Amino acid sequence: MSVSIVGWAHLPFGRLDGLSLEDLIVRAAREAMDHAGVSADQVDGIWLGNLNGGFTPDIFASSLALHADPALRWKPAVRLENACASGSAAVYGACDAIEAGRARVALVIGAEKMTAVSGADVTRILGQCAYSGEDGNPPGGFPGIFGEIAKSYFAEFGDHSATLARIAAKNHANGVANPWAHMRRDLGFEFCNTVSDKNPMIAAPLRKTDCSLVSDGAAALVIVDDGRAADFPRAVAVRARAQVNDWLPLGSRKAASFEGPRRAWTQSLQAAGCTVNDLSLAEVHDCFTIAELLSYEAMGLAAPGQGHRLLEEGVVMRGGRLPVNASGGLKAKGHPIGATGVSMHAVSAMQLCGEAGDMQVPGATLAGVFNMGGAAVANYVSILERTR
Repeated sequence: MSVSIVGWAHLPFGRLDGLSLEDLIVRAAREAMDHAGVSADQVDGIWLGNLNGGFTPDIFASSLALHADPALRWKPAVRLENACASGSAAVYGACDAIEAGRARVALVIGAEKMTAVSGADVTRILGQCAYSGEDGNPPGGFPGIFGEIAKSYFAEFGDHSATLARIAAKNHANGVANPWAHMRRDLGFEFCNTVSDKNPMIAAPLRKTDCSLVSDGAAALVIVDDGRAADFPRAVAVRARAQVNDWLPLGSRKAASFEGPRRAWTQSLQAAGCTVNDLSLAEVHDCFTIAELLSYEAMGLAAPGQGHRLLEEGVVMRGGRLPVNASGGLKAKGHPIGATGVSMHAVSAMQLCGEAGDMQVPGATLAGVFNMGGAAVANYVSILERTR
C-alpha cells in the first residue's frame, strides 16, 4: 500500500520568543489539517518529531497536538526521536502505520523550541546525540565532530574551504526566496570564504557560515493511504523510502565516507526505479556545509573528492540540472531539530505541486529528501512524486 502527502503546514523558522513548543505544535497541526481539508475526527493518529533532550525539559509532548481540536482527543499520539532526523522518524512512523493498515489518515508534526536556552546548552544538548562512551571525541560538540570530518576529507582530497563557502553562499542566496527561512540574506561568496569578526572560525576548518542556525519552528503533514489520495486536490506519493543506521562511535567507521547516507540513497533510488539523474530537485541535510558536499557524492552525483565540480559547473545551483536545497537548506532556512525532516518533506511536496512560490523549481516532477541524525548515523532518504 502506497502513501501520499495531501496537505502541509510550514511555520516561520527563527527566534520565536512569543511562541511555546505547545503553540508551535498546535498551530502547525491546525494549519496542516486546514490545508488538506481534513477534519480532526478523520485523523487516525498523530506522530510528533521532537528531540526534547533539554531544550524544553519536563514536557510530555506527544499529546500536545490534541489541543489543536477537541475531536483529536482519544487519538493515538506518539513522539519519535532519532537525533536530527526525528522529523523523518515521525514521517516514516506514520507511513508504517498506514502501510500496515492500522491508519488511513495520519497527522505528522515536527517541532522544536531551541532558542530559549544558551548557546552553550545547545552545544551540550546536541552533543548528547554523539557517542558518550567514546574517548577523545572532538571538543565543541557537533561543530567539532564535523570539523574533524572536514579535516579528514581535506587530508584525502585537498583543501576545499572555498567549496564549503560556495555551498554556504548558494544556500543563503536561495534562502532569500523562502518566506519561512530564519535568515533571508544573501551573504555572498567572499563573506562566507573569509574568516572575520562576523564570520569567525568555529571548529577548524568550519567557519560560522559553515554551520546551520539554531532555530525555533514547526512543520506538519497530512498523509493518507492510496485509497484516500484520490479524494484530495493534491497528492504527492512517497514513491520510495529507506532508512539506514550506522554505528554510533566515530572510531568504528570512517565518517567522511558517508557510507550510511550512500546506502540509504542507493536503496531508495533502486526501490523507486530511478536514478539520481531523474530527480528534479533534492533537499539534503546541510547541518554543516561539509555534510552537503559529502551528500553530493553519497547520492551519486559525483565521485569521491569531485563534489566541488557540481558547484563550479552550476549543476546544484538554482537553474542547474539538479538544484540542491532550493529552500536555503538548514544553512539559511534554519534547523529546529524535530521540525527539520518534516520541513524537508513539506517543501519538496510544495515544489512538486507547483506551490513553492519564489522558491519554485520549474517543472519539478520528482524530488529526493535526505535527512540525517548524528554524524551519518540515522539516515533517511525519500523519493517523492506528484500523482495529483
